[in-house]
Amino acid sequence: MTEKIIILDFGSQYTQLIARAVREANVYCEIIPFSKKVSFDDSIKGVILSGSPFSVNDANAPQVDVKALTNERPVLGICYGAQLTAQQYGGSVERSNKREYGRAYLHLEKDDALLHNITPASQVWMSHGDSIKNLPDNFELLATTDSIPVAAFRQKEGETQPLYGLQFHPEVYHSIEGKKILQNFLINICGCSQDWTPAHFITDTVEALKQQIGDQKVIMALSGGVDSTVAAVLINKAIGDRLHGIFVDNGVLRKDEFESVLETYKTLGLNVKGINAKQRFYDALAGKTDPEEKRKTIGGLFIDVFQDAANEDKDATFLGQGTIYPDVIESVSVHGPSVTIKSHHNVGGLPEKMHLKLVEPLRSLFKDEVRRVGRELGIPDDLINRHPFPGPGLAIRILGEITPDRVALLQAADDVYVKALKKHNLYATVWQAGAILLPIRSVGVMGDERTYEYTIALRAVTSVDGMTADWAHLPYDFLATVSNEIINNVRGINRVVYDISSKPPATIEWE
Repeated sequence: MTEKIIILDFGSQYTQLIARAVREANVYCEIIPFSKKVSFDDSIKGVILSGSPFSVNDANAPQVDVKALTNERPVLGICYGAQLTAQQYGGSVERSNKREYGRAYLHLEKDDALLHNITPASQVWMSHGDSIKNLPDNFELLATTDSIPVAAFRQKEGETQPLYGLQFHPEVYHSIEGKKILQNFLINICGCSQDWTPAHFITDTVEALKQQIGDQKVIMALSGGVDSTVAAVLINKAIGDRLHGIFVDNGVLRKDEFESVLETYKTLGLNVKGINAKQRFYDALAGKTDPEEKRKTIGGLFIDVFQDAANEDKDATFLGQGTIYPDVIESVSVHGPSVTIKSHHNVGGLPEKMHLKLVEPLRSLFKDEVRRVGRELGIPDDLINRHPFPGPGLAIRILGEITPDRVALLQAADDVYVKALKKHNLYATVWQAGAILLPIRSVGVMGDERTYEYTIALRAVTSVDGMTADWAHLPYDFLATVSNEIINNVRGINRVVYDISSKPPATIEWE
């Protein structure tokens, strides 16, 4: 049985960072809403209480019974979780004179297993409007900062499991030794064995897939991306050729991508059928310029094409999908599903429509973990390290109407850009990059001729998970080189610009 940590989510923007830090320590964890009752079994080693946008003094502040949790397992409260702990045990939590946000430095008051080997004056990150003014009886102070009297504390040893609180956020980058503090909780206090590794995950998952699927058949839409490929290789290890993959050319893939991805799948030993449906997509997209209408058209037609192909496998009972953990967390969020900014196509609706059961081998993994598992499986680095690519493909990087000529123009410019990033060792330094074809033309000069051609915008961002992103500060010399190569080699482009917008307020894609 895989040991795990439970993270109770009170709605903090940092909750996923806590989970990632725990996973990096080779300890499995799950995020569940604070409102869901924890059913303790032998696999659960400890509980972490997240931060929250609420104040513990709000009338509608989210609550859990910290005492009941501590009767079962060691508990660590972070920010709001620490304040809730202090309040429930009789301490006082009050509004700070000013919001405490940013760097602070720990003053260690007592040596303890949680802060073992932490450097004096270690930098931590604060983000809170309330402060713990007085600790409850039977609690002891572990650390302060210059601005707050209680930065870390614990309940004195008694009949319950260990109980700790941190006013700061150990999970964020700016808490320099924060991950060491979390590892101290996991190892010194919870006794975790740190055995959750990619190899362990593969062994357990393949065995679970064999049990789930039995002698049945799985059909799966593959995109050429990391998630669907890793999921397919795992399923293939469990059931072999009874996995029937379908890879659709929707006409808005990158240059030569259809052929190269099919070749990679062949090398990996996957049973995949390629379907050239370019013209069907071009016909359906004709005259459409609204971004959401283009997305829905591609999504709807993709389902039709996939279903036509899947009907040839009438005895399939499972639908494979590359669902990953952030998708699962979003569906059970404290705040409910987020407002839809824009829809990406997937195979949503197909399981019910085709009476299929889902098989999702990656639903417990974050994106970086999917990549580590992929490397362990021997999937080529070119595919594992591939940037995220939107489901609607280049259709949402062509502003305005989609035509075969405009697709070919963008494919050529994008190909120059991506190859240059790789050649100059910049591809791995950005999270996502691509070219955008703008629906405007401008005057230019080539030799003695006047030109009136299209503009390409280049986009590159740095990010951890795509939720926020900053524009990548690519070298000017590199941008100048790429601009020249595109203009000189792609007939129809005479101007190149670089997008320096961050998310928010902009999105990574233009549509």
